[in-house]
Parts: sequence; structure tokens; C-alpha cells
Amino acid sequence: MQRNIRELEEKQKNALQRISELRAKIESYLQEKAKIPDGISCWEEITQTQKRLQEQFGIGEREWNDWHWQIKNRVSTPQQLSELISLNEQQEQDVAAVCQSYRFAISLYYLSLMGNTSACPIRIQAIPSYQEISDTVGMIDPMAEESGSPVPAVVQRYPDRIIINVTNRCAMYCRHCQRRRLIGQRDSHSTINDLTAALEYVRQQKQIRDVLLTGGDALMLEDDLLDWLLTELERIPHVEIKRIGTRVPVTLPMRITDNLCQIMSRHLPLYLNTQFNHPLEITPAAAEACLKLARSGVALGNQSVLLAGVNDDVNIIKKLNQMLLTIMVRPYYLFHAKPVQGTQHFRTQVEKGIEIIRGLRGSTSGLAIPTFVVNAPGGLGKIALYPECIVEKNEGEIVLRTWEGKLIKYQS
Repeated sequence: MQRNIRELEEKQKNALQRISELRAKIESYLQEKAKIPDGISCWEEITQTQKRLQEQFGIGEREWNDWHWQIKNRVSTPQQLSELISLNEQQEQDVAAVCQSYRFAISLYYLSLMGNTSACPIRIQAIPSYQEISDTVGMIDPMAEESGSPVPAVVQRYPDRIIINVTNRCAMYCRHCQRRRLIGQRDSHSTINDLTAALEYVRQQKQIRDVLLTGGDALMLEDDLLDWLLTELERIPHVEIKRIGTRVPVTLPMRITDNLCQIMSRHLPLYLNTQFNHPLEITPAAAEACLKLARSGVALGNQSVLLAGVNDDVNIIKKLNQMLLTIMVRPYYLFHAKPVQGTQHFRTQVEKGIEIIRGLRGSTSGLAIPTFVVNAPGGLGKIALYPECIVEKNEGEIVLRTWEGKLIKYQS
């Protein structure tokens, strides 16, 4: 009896010691987490900025929350931008210079998230940088999408799934965009003829079971057109799932209207992948947009892009992904930034992404750990990269590295 008590006490002692070790491993993150700004804790400051912008435009909450008004009033010239946020003379000149080659537009909602420093992750993603036109390394179409387009608006890189580019329009043109070649100087949706041809292509290719509507931003389509597209896809027997690529939960959450959610609820199974890159983008407005979609039965995923100066830090990615789970968005991919012309300054070393995934393992929920992927040049598809866990292989066993770096032998 006494022996059993001593054994139990020893087990409890060991358990408490282990718990103490685990608690020590998270202390540094908790300290760093508190320093990383997010859209929930900064919401009061953001709403003050929004009120100032409303006064400048002479509008109220009704117009501000109308996504059509937001699109119509996007900031799209250097002059407008300098009137609304603080830019020094050099920044004004840089924006004007970049605009000669690359278009920009920022929704006023997304503009309201910006801080006053050049290091603000929102500014970095939205405001043109001179580095865009000094880039001599990048490629116009590194994914070779144009050579993988059998009919207009369609891109096919895999046997059983395709992309339909439905528009070149976005609420905000990200400076790291992989399809900046398609933006042009004006907004344009794919024509009905092109969309009809894309649907006919899907009907003829009976191996296609998965169709992604993207662009541009697929949710820039009006509700009726989006409803028609989803309905037509559902009428094709071999199409099992539909997906939508959009950043409006991040850049224009008022686009997620009740009517849109009702439409989407009629077209399940439907998967929506968005792109939150920093915790500052997770605001109460963005959270409510995501939760409305989730309540409608839409499955939500997030595809972050690893961006130098924005989120190339394990603590930022950890906080981002943990916050995403609270608003029903599953971290899906962490993309290594593609070598797109004008975006070289955003690219990190591939090893940085692997380092981040290694830092997430064991220190957060498995649900909060995305797959780190590199897109192979020439349209050859995604390649998943993982931290090396198998250290050694022997007959009958392997040596594995745990998330803490400990080496263990495992019977194979």
C-alpha cells in the first residue's frame, strides 16, 4: 500500500515537473504576443480613424458599410493617398513613380487599419514602394498560368481541378500580388462568353471534380452573377465541390452581406479561402464577416503569404493563426512568396518558412499549423516543405526529432 502511494506521489511529482517545463516554453511567446498589435485590441483606435474618414467624405455609417460605396471610393491616386494619410515627400514621389507602371487601389476600410509608421504591416501590403520598379529579378508570370489556359479564363495545373478567373477586380490591390499582370488600368470582369466557355470546358472534362473561382477577387462579382455561376457548376454531375478565392473578409468585410450568405448557403459544399497575413487584419468587422459565412455552412480556410517585414516571424504567425481559429477560419497554407516581377522585396529565404513551421509544432494546436508550400516554376504545382524529423534510419527502427529537439528511437 505504502509502495503504491510512493509511486503515485512520484508520478505526480514528475507530472508537475513536466508541466513546469512546458509552461516555461511558452513564457517568451506570451511576452512577445502582447507586443504584436491586432485588430481586436486596436479597434477603438481604428474606429476613430474610420470616423475621421467618414467626416472627410461627408458620409455616415450607412454609406461606410455599403460595399458598393467602398469600391466606388477606393483610394487610387497618389494625390488622394497623401490627403488621407501621412506621407513624406520621398514617399509621395515613390508612389507616383510606381503608379506609372503598376496600378494601386485601397479600400477606405483597409486604409483605416493603417498605423503611422512605414513599418506598419498594413501599409507595407497596400502602399506602393519604389522597390517595385527597381526589381530586375522577378518574372511577369512565374506560374506560367497563361500557357496553362486551354480556354479563356481557365487555368489548369492539376488533373482533377481547375481555376476560373472571373474578374481582375479587387477591393485592394496587394503589393505582393501574384497576378499583378492582370490588374491593368481598369476593372473588368470576365465576359459572359468567356465564363460560358469555361463552364463548357468543365462539362467536357469529366475528370474535373473541383472548381476554384478566383481572379482578382471572386466576391467582386455581383450576387446574381455569382449565384448563376455556382448554379451552373452544380448542374455538372462530376463537379463535387466549389471553391472561392477572396480577400474581402480582410479588405472589405462589409461585402459579406446577409443576401450573399443566403446565396452561399444554397450551394454547399462550398469552400472559401481567404488571406489574412497579420493579426492587425483580424478586426471585429472581419470576425463578424467570417462568422456569418461559417453560420451559412461555408468552410473557411486561410492562405497566408510569407512576407518580409510583415509576418516573417514565428510569433506573428502563431498569434495570427490562433486568432483565426477563434473566428472559424482554419489555417490552410503558408505560401512562400512567388518570384513575381515587382515583389522581390517581399521574399524571404525558404528556410524562414521551415523555421516558422518548426516553431509552431508542439507549441500550438495542430489546427493552427498550416502547410508551408512553394509553387514550382512553370506551373508544375505546389510542393509542401516540412522540417526534417527523420534523423536516422536503421533496420527495424528510425531516429526521430521531436518538436522540442529531443531525439527518440521509434520502431518502424
